[in-house]
Amino acid sequence: QVQMVESGGGLVQAGGSLRLSCVASGRTFSSYTMGWFRQAPGKEREFVGRFSRSGGSTYYADSVKGRFTISRDNAKNTVYLQMNSLKPEDTAVYYCAASTSTYSTIERAYDYWGQGTQVTVSS
Repeated sequence: QVQMVESGGGLVQAGGSLRLSCVASGRTFSSYTMGWFRQAPGKEREFVGRFSRSGGSTYYADSVKGRFTISRDNAKNTVYLQMNSLKPEDTAVYYCAASTSTYSTIERAYDYWGQGTQVTVSS
């Protein structure tokens, strides 16, 4: 069982930056691919990006590519989402998730989820 807690959300103006953190419990953090998803009001949850468990590759949704960066510190059981050049359309609840699948971008491949943190970008 893996439990995760996100933090770092808040209110920011368009063009600003935020860094989200997700701390996971357990001793096997490095064996999981860590993903970030988001859900805007009235919309389905969507994939944002992931940091693979082996090889350390990253992959991002087109909507955030070049603006968001995922990193992880296995010694701290933490994954980060650095968000730059934020836009009002980035407003959503952001979730981190853990998967035993190396390259997945779909929700059902992720077994463990955090509770989410709200990000609001004002125009």
